[in-house]
Amino acid sequence: QVQLVESGGGLVQAGGSLRLSCAASGTIYSINTMGWYRKAPGKQRELVAAITSEGRPVYADSVKGRFTISRDNAKNTVLLQMGSLKPEDTDVYYCNAAGLRVKRWDLPSDYWGKGTQVTVSS
Repeated sequence: QVQLVESGGGLVQAGGSLRLSCAASGTIYSINTMGWYRKAPGKQRELVAAITSEGRPVYADSVKGRFTISRDNAKNTVLLQMGSLKPEDTDVYYCNAAGLRVKRWDLPSDYWGKGTQVTVSS
């Protein structure tokens, strides 16, 4: 019923930029936090950036000053503007919706997108 649809991944040269978009669809009452995680083969999944429904963001130290996260609560979307990209940013990026309520009286739960590939060439 609830799906997270990601877009914007692709191939870019070092120093370039990309914008990732994620839209949550289905029956949704509210989403507490939306964000992006990334995972390269053989490594643990790590938080890249997240933002609350009130607009409070948090960033991984490795992307501070380069990435900007934003969201539109009315559209249940979250954007990640990635600039000054480095080859080490190459990963599969996953959209996350944390504390999602289908109905007002439901318990919140987490949802994940299927991932989008970001490749940064040197």
